[in-house]
Amino acid sequence: MYKLIVALVKPEDTDEVVEAAREAGATGDVIIPGRGSGHKEAKAFFGLTIENQVEMLLFVVSEGCCERIINSINAVCNFEEPGKGLLFAIELEKVIGLQSQLKTNSSD
Repeated sequence: MYKLIVALVKPEDTDEVVEAAREAGATGDVIIPGRGSGHKEAKAFFGLTIENQVEMLLFVVSEGCCERIINSINAVCNFEEPGKGLLFAIELEKVIGLQSQLKTNSSD
């Protein structure tokens, strides 16, 4: 069984989060830049709305290493603090295309 870990983080935290996830067992990632608002409203500057920049990091991982990867990511960002981002995992019903990553991971 596989899980999808999703982390919404500040761009300046991305490299450290990816490194922590890989050290904990993640074999790959997808990074999607975006904008978002959380518990605070977006700021305005001369009539222009300034939204917070975020990056969405996606990791498809085996169920056995999911908790370890989540703990490693949380150690970097401390998501319990307001404004730090969001971290969650969801079960994936079917995954096709990870065989090459699994072979790479097992040969290390």
